[in-house]
Amino acid sequence: MEMKVHIISRETIKPSSPTPHHQRTHKLSLFDQLAPPLYIPILLFYSATSETNPSKKSDLLKDSLSKILTHFYPFAGRVKEGCTIDCNDDGAAYVEAQVDSDMFLVLKEPGIDLLLQLLPCEPLEKLPEPSAQVILAVQVNYFACGGMAICVCLRHVVSDASAAAGFVKSWAAVASGVDMVLDAVIYDCTSLFPPQDLSGLWKTIEKSQNALLAEVVTKRFIFYGSKIAALRNEIGNGLSLYRPTRVEALSSLIWNAIIAGDTEEGEIVPMHVATTAVNLRKRMNPPLPQLCMGNISHVTMANLFMAKTKSRNSLAEKIHESILKIDDKFVRQFFGSGAHLNVMKNMAAELGKSSKARLFNFSSWCRFPFYETDFGWGKPVWFATALRLNKLAIFLDTRDGKGIEAWIGLTKEEMTKLERDPGILAYASFNPSI
Repeated sequence: MEMKVHIISRETIKPSSPTPHHQRTHKLSLFDQLAPPLYIPILLFYSATSETNPSKKSDLLKDSLSKILTHFYPFAGRVKEGCTIDCNDDGAAYVEAQVDSDMFLVLKEPGIDLLLQLLPCEPLEKLPEPSAQVILAVQVNYFACGGMAICVCLRHVVSDASAAAGFVKSWAAVASGVDMVLDAVIYDCTSLFPPQDLSGLWKTIEKSQNALLAEVVTKRFIFYGSKIAALRNEIGNGLSLYRPTRVEALSSLIWNAIIAGDTEEGEIVPMHVATTAVNLRKRMNPPLPQLCMGNISHVTMANLFMAKTKSRNSLAEKIHESILKIDDKFVRQFFGSGAHLNVMKNMAAELGKSSKARLFNFSSWCRFPFYETDFGWGKPVWFATALRLNKLAIFLDTRDGKGIEAWIGLTKEEMTKLERDPGILAYASFNPSI
């Protein structure tokens, strides 16, 4: 499908009032240091409205972005060498573009190549000098039909998916005239998770990156609410203690298919690892503010030592147990003792030996308020992301809140195997229109 995107303007949006001198340095926590060097892309699609003048929408978006940046002021700064952000009000990149097609073209058959054209930057872009890289970039795309897509890229070093959702919803609230109270946005996590020297760890991880640098195919799978309910019942019937959550059930289905694909040709991999990103805000004691920026999430691991493919029931139980153990006591002990560094180094070394272990990563953005993001012209008709990463599944809510969209990245060969897996065929729909 052909789609031409013409850049109309580029500018820098600065906070509407300067950041006070005593707030000019924001300290990064250990979790911020561990965040991968990429942008979190958020794409929000809106139907045409009675307001047909793009310049009015443009002025509203720019003015409200400037205002919200006074609260999220590190997003207008630049990362410094070391463990800080210079909150220097250099500003966020703001791009406007005209798309020569109707929005229907994207919504009819959503593909990552189309979505990447609507972003203000390449999500994996990494400049040699961190201080030259903007933390926040926005592109507003105006379609020929009158619809629009507001696309945000947030540097992962200052934001996990929860923080990104809080930011765009807060920006939209300011645009629509809501009086916001945002006292807890900037939260210093360094007392809980002080920064550390990770140079040795990153060297080990970089050596094992070859698998992630493979040519990646990213595709969208839809699991409707009725299918997820059936899957949860199927798995729950085989387990005595609990009924899996939507995310646990889908994770076990996909992980089972990945393992089956690995063993299809008779190869037995001794260990399979499934990681799940867990939001820690509610799990700490006392709980941390829900809206606070930064990376306040921990990646937990479910390990499967195997001689043959296991059932979805046992995989769901392993994933459930790995998530369940993440509480305040575990997090403080695990990271306070420094044990995490040894665990990560050992895991990176094992994964570097492709015959020894296989890793797959799950990240759920479900229940985050992306579909509540109303700039004054209604809620989005669709929310998407666009990350092309290997061995990764990102879960997003469908608009009705009952189903889940899974954006899955694998090598071409692995994707072919996944698409013909009996479990995937039974429960998934392959990239239906919005």
